[in-house]
Amino acid sequence: MFKDTMCFDYSETQEHVALAAKKFSEQHIRPHIMEWDEAQTFPVELFKKAGEMGFMGVLVPEEYGGSGLGYHEYIAIIEEISKVDPSIGLSIAAHNSLCTNHILAFGSEEQKQRWITKLATGEWIGAWGLTEHNTGSDAGGMNTTAVKDGDNWVLNGAKNFITHGITGDISVVIARTGEKGDSYGMTAFAIEKGTPGFSSGKKENKLGMRASETAELILNNCIISDENRLGEIGDGFIQSMKVLDGGRISIGALSLGISKGAFEAALKYSKERVQFGKPISQFQGISFKLAEMATEIEASELLVHKAAFFKNEGRKMTKLSAISKMYASEACVKIANDAVQIHGGYGYTKDFPVEKFYRDAKLCTIGEGTTEIQKLVIAKNILM
Repeated sequence: MFKDTMCFDYSETQEHVALAAKKFSEQHIRPHIMEWDEAQTFPVELFKKAGEMGFMGVLVPEEYGGSGLGYHEYIAIIEEISKVDPSIGLSIAAHNSLCTNHILAFGSEEQKQRWITKLATGEWIGAWGLTEHNTGSDAGGMNTTAVKDGDNWVLNGAKNFITHGITGDISVVIARTGEKGDSYGMTAFAIEKGTPGFSSGKKENKLGMRASETAELILNNCIISDENRLGEIGDGFIQSMKVLDGGRISIGALSLGISKGAFEAALKYSKERVQFGKPISQFQGISFKLAEMATEIEASELLVHKAAFFKNEGRKMTKLSAISKMYASEACVKIANDAVQIHGGYGYTKDFPVEKFYRDAKLCTIGEGTTEIQKLVIAKNILM
């Protein structure tokens, strides 16, 4: 049951951070979009600037150098950046939701002081390693192992499709410490760049999100102290699932930004493009597409912010985060596709922004749990 009063307006804080993210994007990102995209450049210095703005530690308490904000503000930041360049929005989301949030949620006080303070300010960039070459959705079947050796752990294996796998200053890596398939047979570790036996592998050449670095992490007899273990032995997989609950909100926000960016570009073009003596926006075939896009954006926004509300309140939101991520990501693919169609032949060229939104959008239905995995999560929660 809903309360008697519901407010759908941004708070003053949300308006402030959204405007700051918009100005940041226009000044520091827009001039370089295609340059970074075509060269697959990961602009490290940009993320240092983002740290100065508080965008690298959005959810981190101020005592650790963060912004101390909630998920509604986090959505506003990711959305505004993604309206300009989704690949930058993706990297900021991965840094905040995955690596930083994992250490914040499950690290000791000493670990937070040691690592979160650097991550929250953008001094360090974080990576998070769960996925492997043969275990994408089936994370429980991972092959990377961690074997206890006195006060140390010896890690062997490889992770792939890791955001910031080359540049990341610290990576949270999930490794098997028990039997395959055992939900309590995996443990999380934080590994700093430069640790012997820890290196980067192949950088992926991707369809979209090309300014967001994606690469392998390789562990070859990598020895780390037990002090680098996050939480209890065997809790790594359970921790990861909780981290992904929040991470799906960020992918929903990323999807929302893509949807709005593509829609705004299509709306503008449809009003300017004249055919048969009038703007194409006045033809029903185009106006109906725009109406559907606007409706899907409204629905996505409500779902993502509802998930954020539950997260801020500390309420169970696994089903809701999966629903919001699934809907918003599928909607952004459709909206980007329609935006290209509205542009016609011009939408297929790199002279208009919808071409890049079209390429970037697809990742949202795959990263941090495919649409099919979201359906499994939703079904499990409604049938339990």
